[in-house]
Formats: sequence, C-alpha cells, structure tokens
Amino acid sequence: MPVLSFNELKYKANDIRQDIIKMLLEAKSGHSAGPLGMAEIFTSLYFAVLNHDPKNPQWDGRDRLVLSCGHTNPVLYAALAEAGYFPKEELMTLRKLNSRLQGHPHNLSLPGVETTSGPLAQGTSQAVGMAYGLMMDRHKSQRVYLIMSDGEQEEGQTWEAAMFAGKYKLHNLTAIMDRNNIQIDGYTEDVMPLENLKAKYQAFNWHVLEVDGHNFREIIDACMEAKAIYEKPTLIIAHTIPGKGVDFMEYDYKWHGSPPDKDQAKTALAELRTLRGRISSEHQ
Repeated sequence: MPVLSFNELKYKANDIRQDIIKMLLEAKSGHSAGPLGMAEIFTSLYFAVLNHDPKNPQWDGRDRLVLSCGHTNPVLYAALAEAGYFPKEELMTLRKLNSRLQGHPHNLSLPGVETTSGPLAQGTSQAVGMAYGLMMDRHKSQRVYLIMSDGEQEEGQTWEAAMFAGKYKLHNLTAIMDRNNIQIDGYTEDVMPLENLKAKYQAFNWHVLEVDGHNFREIIDACMEAKAIYEKPTLIIAHTIPGKGVDFMEYDYKWHGSPPDKDQAKTALAELRTLRGRISSEHQ
C-alpha cells in the first residue's frame, strides 16, 4: 500500500466513519460506538502498518489481522473496502440476507477476513495460534495483529491465551486493545473493574504500550516499536472515545449495540462532513 501523510490518514478515517454510519442506517441493526472509535486504528493498520495486498488477499507473505471483537466489524469492512478488497457499494449489504458482510465476520465469505469471530475472547486464542504457527514455520517477517475489546478482558480464555503467548515469547504478535471503557451493560469499571491492565499483561510477560487511539503518530510508532521487541509479545492499549466524531454518541455506552435512525444518521453525517473541513484547515 502507498505511504500516506497524516493529513491523508485523517481523511481516510473520516471517510470510514461516514461509511460506518451509512452501513448501520441501511442495515437498521449493528454496533455504532466501538467501530466509530476505532477508525484511526484501522486506518493506521491498513494504510501504514500492515504488509498486505488487496489484489492478492491470500498472499503467503501477508501479515494477519484477527478481529476478536467481531461485533465491531463495520469498521473492518469499511477499512477493507477503502483499501480495495471489494467495491465500496457492497458495504450497503451489511447484515442483509446472503450478504458477504455478515453480522460477525466470516473468513470464507469475504476477502481479507482472516478469521470467523463472534464469541468474545476467542480471537485472542486464534491470533496466538497463528503467531505460534508462523514462528514454528520460521516466517520471521510476518506478524499477527490482534484487535480486541476491553470488555472481553473479563473472559477467562483471554488470560489463558495471554499466558501461552508470554511463555512462548511470541514476538511476532501485536495486540491492540480498544480501551473505550464501555460494554453493552454500562461502563467497564462498573460492570467488572479491569485495571490495572498494563500491570496484568506485564505480569504475563508482555511488552505493554499505551497510546491515544485517535493519534496516528502514536499508533504507528507503537506498532513500529513492537517490531523491535524480540523476546515477548506486545500489547498496545489504545485509549479511545466510543462513538468518536459524532457528538451525541461519544462516551455513551447505550450506543454500544445500537444503530442510528434516519434523523440521527443525518446529524451524524453532517458532523463528520464538517470535520473534514476542520482537517483541511489544520494543514493550511
């Protein structure tokens, strides 16, 4: 993929957010807050970090991206379409009968989708298995990128996989946690307190970084640092705002699993289009 400027990355993230709103409106179901909050993360990965080829999705030399929190797939689909894996018009088929864009990703349905996901926390085990397999096959340059939610840290399987990754020093594994502090029932620290996440992963022999999940430089620099760590896996805790870019959705856990209606979508798109103007003014 061509190297993009930070200005171009901001525009890509804004386009992805608009596509997420349009997809959810058309589907009349799906998750809003998480996908909107991860636009910068996915833009960074697909346009600055991942070694991949949209024209050859099964290329043996590719990096693997595992989306553990499958309910956030609108951002994955929008990023894949933006990168050229399939026509953007197909985004409007989200969650429709016979669509390749299922409510949770299905790896046999859509190019660029590495794993089938849905049950929270299983993606961590999938990613660990992939990373271990690549190490066994001595594929030194290929990496596995795991995207996981903070809410799934409440699942025991996450910690079993984290223990395995630490024991076998899976330095080719980079996990990015969407630390947006919400889940479907409320705020994570009310439902089941998670902190201190950094200390917990360090105790499992992980290298841990914390970044602003909306800052491209911090996200990309953290991914580059992870490549330089040879004795352990890396976790990047990305602090994000759920519903980012849409004022009435931001920080509100009630948008975790709700789509916008027609009027709400109109307001959201107007906000995002106005934001494009602000992006332009930043670089004049």
